[in-house]
Amino acid sequence: MDPVPDHGEESYVGHGRLAGRRALITGGDSGIGRAVSIAFAREGADVALVYLPVEQEDAESTASLISDAGRKHVLLPGDLTDEQFCIDAIDAAADQLGGLDLLVMVGGDMETVDSLDDFTTDVLDHTLRTNVHSLFWLTKAALKHFEPGAAIITTSSIQAFQPSPQLVEYAVSKAGILNFTRAMAQQLAEKGIRVNGVAPGPFWTPLQPSAVPPETLEKFGEQTPYGRPGQPAELASTYVYLASQEASYTSGETIIVNGGLTGH
Repeated sequence: MDPVPDHGEESYVGHGRLAGRRALITGGDSGIGRAVSIAFAREGADVALVYLPVEQEDAESTASLISDAGRKHVLLPGDLTDEQFCIDAIDAAADQLGGLDLLVMVGGDMETVDSLDDFTTDVLDHTLRTNVHSLFWLTKAALKHFEPGAAIITTSSIQAFQPSPQLVEYAVSKAGILNFTRAMAQQLAEKGIRVNGVAPGPFWTPLQPSAVPPETLEKFGEQTPYGRPGQPAELASTYVYLASQEASYTSGETIIVNGGLTGH
């Protein structure tokens, strides 16, 4: 990517807020997931990374930063649209990390479809299986390993509140994530498990150049009061807060981080 996103490689400083915790992070190889992985490790957590096999090089780069922070890492390549992989990934992470306390679901799929005339069921199925179905599969598998005090963090989007016409499938999936977060928080409260989410606005991640038309990409983020997209590093601390005991009385909430955009 040009320019290269800032994931906090040089800037994020931890303060021990996740000391001894064990996290599985989907999409942990790049973008927001990479920033969250770096931050969690520097806050004292061991981290298991879930990512597509084609992103092995990026995953290994993120893993090296986790190791540099003195924390253990586990690499789990696979496809979130595969239910059995989701189950196996949770079990492998818990086994290799000695347990699991945090489930952070960042990995997602976004495709631009300008018109319903160009819509295909395959696109809808892939988007929903990646962005929504995987939440159910991963959460169900994680509950076998969770103890009271564990936390789940989802990743919605400003698209859940202000959908773009060319991102209908994506926006629908992100609205679904918002409601999953609210409902699951109520269901799991009696188990002592918190469920919260983050809804990013325009952030500079690989999802953008892979799905957004070049003519739109040139002005990406200009609509914010800051006149630019956010960097993944600017989002990591939000996930850290929701994972930490500082958020012990916060559940069912989705924090919007969108550079000052209003109207949602």
